[in-house]
Amino acid sequence: MPETLAIIDRLSALHPKGYDLTLGRIERLLAALGHPEQRLPPVFHVAGTNGKGSTIAFLRAILEAAGLRVHTHTSPHLVAYNERYRLATGPGRSAFVDDARFTDALERAEVANGNEPITLFELLTAAGFLLFAEEPADVVLLEVGLGGRFDATNVVAAPLVSVITSISLDHQSYLGNTIDKIAFEKAGIIKKGRPVVVSPNPAEVTEVFETVASRAGAKPLLIGAQDWMVHEEHGRLVFQDDGGLLDLPLPRLSGRHQIQNAGTAVAAIRASKLDIPLSAIERGLETVEWPARLQRLTHGRLVDLAPPGAEVWLDGGHNPGAGEVVASAMADLEDRVERPLFLIAGMLTTKDPAGFFTPFEGLVRHVFTVPIPGSEAAWDPDALAEAANAAGLSAEAAPGTAEAIRLLAANWTLERAPRILICGSLYLAGDTLAENGTPPQS
Repeated sequence: MPETLAIIDRLSALHPKGYDLTLGRIERLLAALGHPEQRLPPVFHVAGTNGKGSTIAFLRAILEAAGLRVHTHTSPHLVAYNERYRLATGPGRSAFVDDARFTDALERAEVANGNEPITLFELLTAAGFLLFAEEPADVVLLEVGLGGRFDATNVVAAPLVSVITSISLDHQSYLGNTIDKIAFEKAGIIKKGRPVVVSPNPAEVTEVFETVASRAGAKPLLIGAQDWMVHEEHGRLVFQDDGGLLDLPLPRLSGRHQIQNAGTAVAAIRASKLDIPLSAIERGLETVEWPARLQRLTHGRLVDLAPPGAEVWLDGGHNPGAGEVVASAMADLEDRVERPLFLIAGMLTTKDPAGFFTPFEGLVRHVFTVPIPGSEAAWDPDALAEAANAAGLSAEAAPGTAEAIRLLAANWTLERAPRILICGSLYLAGDTLAENGTPPQS
């Protein structure tokens, strides 16, 4: 990995600005590489504010349970860049790309680009297209990086299905400061003549998707809560669309919001017209894995620091919509088993801490705010603690996650073992998994 990181450091200097939304640079680079994006297997293209990674995880679990060979692109990574690319290794099997192949793809993208300005994400996307075009597979799962209309992944002309998950406020400086403007940017992945599946969303968001799909000539447009339904009933997941009703197991991923994400994945599978048996959908829901999304940490160095019997949870959600669903999940856990809840939170300065913290009011005993190691764009823990206080939460700054757990263990006398949620940033989540000694496994 050191050689790969050296290349990434070099490539980052070509266009230091993290985001600069346009398709011109990626189109130029892909042309120089011989258009690998035109040689991909059929693509599920997935955009959205929250839930797109989980929806892709459900899709992969289901498709691999059906014996398909699946390539997957997600971002950002948690611990290592390799996590962004899973390559099919056989029917129903895949693994993170190995260092040698990843380095080779990056070097080829670097040579083809020359010294032209380009963002790191665009170069990583081009490298991913090379990897996916040159290794046989049945399907590619392609996650949008930011927005949709001008995202580097949006060079795929005719996806098998376009999928758009839930929309809320995030990245307003790039995508617009209203939910309908953000929805318009996400709707940019809708393509002529191709099916579109969208999660249930507020009416003003659905209106945007209907308008864009009509203008683009997309078909069909399948909207959650209108054209397909999903809900929990008697400990089962019930899905229904024009094709009938499916009685399925509840998804393995925690939280009520995962019912919606699972339903979005099932709707996308059915819209694709792939021959996927019911047994594969069932097995996929029961075996799906997606690190740092309400992930229960059961062992590791950080877990060992917690008070005896404590629960330690990890989630990378970082915007107000994520705050709502994670707080709701914690409330559900509290209804089942009462425990004092503590947050350990770190966030980037581009995020809205008040919007994230507000849903936790009345639910959380105390918040420890921490820096995000290696990030100059993170909230200062003292300022983040003030934001948590302003949202009605008791909070204090701590030097880091391990130190926060030690402070909790040393200074709080509790009636029962606590529930600890480490949250606020995927970057903090990745650092937590590394520090705990439990990085994602391929």
